[in-house]
Amino acid sequence: MVTLKHLAEQLNVSVSTVSKALNDSPEIGKDTIQRVKELAKHLNYQPNKMALSLKSNKTNTLGVIIPDVLNHFFAKALYAIEMEATKQGYNIITCVSNELLSKEENSLQLLSNGSVDGFIMSIAEETQKKNKTEHISRVLDRGLPMVLFDRVCDDLECDKVIIDDFGAAYEATKHLLNEGRKHIVLISDIEKLSVGKLRTNGYLKALQEDASYKQEPVVISVTKADDLEEVVDHLFDSNKNVDGILSVDNTSGVVALHKALKKGYSIPEKLSIIGFSDENVLVFTEPKLSTISQHTFDIGKASVKLMIDRLNQKSKTEHVTTTIKTKLVLRGTTK
Repeated sequence: MVTLKHLAEQLNVSVSTVSKALNDSPEIGKDTIQRVKELAKHLNYQPNKMALSLKSNKTNTLGVIIPDVLNHFFAKALYAIEMEATKQGYNIITCVSNELLSKEENSLQLLSNGSVDGFIMSIAEETQKKNKTEHISRVLDRGLPMVLFDRVCDDLECDKVIIDDFGAAYEATKHLLNEGRKHIVLISDIEKLSVGKLRTNGYLKALQEDASYKQEPVVISVTKADDLEEVVDHLFDSNKNVDGILSVDNTSGVVALHKALKKGYSIPEKLSIIGFSDENVLVFTEPKLSTISQHTFDIGKASVKLMIDRLNQKSKTEHVTTTIKTKLVLRGTTK
């Protein structure tokens, strides 16, 4: 392996001169800098990142922990995080918790030994359901910065990037009410998660505020053990008057649309459907599904920028919560 010493010997200069030249130090002449860099490139010199890390106490690497790499939202957020991190001169190490508390704990322990400068993370489903965040608190207590995105915990003192989940569901429900819908059903397979609870509360609040709405709210909760298609079939069989559906997860809006069309519902004349999904679902629906856009790329970019800001701060400042605005995109399944 080529070292600074090898370069210095071949150029007949000091190791210090080579190091400064590679870092464009103003103390070194332009000709020397050019000679050093040309030789380094010719010999394929690679800096010893471990040594640099020990010297600067920085790895220029971020640990990213996501719950599910097959979930399009998290895959897209990860892509945005990687792109923005690269732009800012950082690498990332990615771990997937697979929605398990134990894997999340192991990932934090693995990377908090000096491998990364900070964490960008979305909390696993099991962690939220059990309300166990001691492992995250331990990392924060050690002074490692963390940015939580999407699924967060209010009790944790760190930076966060969220969307207005309550407001997004509230706005979507208000749109269905303004269409004159009288039997609006909410479907959710994330009701136990922080984002799911907020979206459900937004739906309930919108119905509560509408004095002309006389029906009891109907919230259909889907678990991993359930067959989503059977649940949606049962929804239509047991709620014959349903004329509005709000899906607050990634897939149930698409399933509801397909089932409704098979059952002969006229959409959007007799039934309106709004999904909480990204653009990846649109190719599977006709008519095109109206959706709440989460602006996933913006969430990923904002998470990295918050982390970089935190790492560059010399003194402690108040933690920041950045809220990314959502957008209700009306297409063929609403009036």
